[in-house]
Amino acid sequence: MKKAVVLIAQDYQDLEVWYPILRLREAGWKVVPVGTDSQEKYKGKNGYPITVDCTVEEVKPDDFDAVIVPGGWAPDYIRRNKAALELVAQMNSKKKIVAAICHAGWVLVSAGILKGRKCTSFSAIKDDMVNAGANWQDEEVIVDGNLITSRTPDDLPAFCKAILAASH
Repeated sequence: MKKAVVLIAQDYQDLEVWYPILRLREAGWKVVPVGTDSQEKYKGKNGYPITVDCTVEEVKPDDFDAVIVPGGWAPDYIRRNKAALELVAQMNSKKKIVAAICHAGWVLVSAGILKGRKCTSFSAIKDDMVNAGANWQDEEVIVDGNLITSRTPDDLPAFCKAILAASH
């Protein structure tokens, strides 16, 4: 069984958390929502709640096949969490799936994994990603090896298809 961790912080983009969780579970994955602080419950930007299974400090990269970073305002909090950045960087170095959508590109910037990589994001953070060394492109989904990125909730179908395709 494939396993994914979804990083959760306050004010996550509701669809960018729940769509991948439900889609991957439908495909037979075990999906673990992981908090980036001591809270047990978080609310999305639109108020939809989620209860996390554990904190990011309790997660080991070897136990998972993928890490998914949602957008919203959550990435601004996630990127301040050292353990979350280490998890993303370690998953990347182990060539495991690192999937980020919308503003989640900020987490990739802070984890230091974008230099020379092809990616996309919400257009407002393009400059941040380019300044981190990324080759940014405006496409619904970009797969660069183990790195999968998308722009907005409208791209979620392509984003999840790419995650599932990369896991085979």
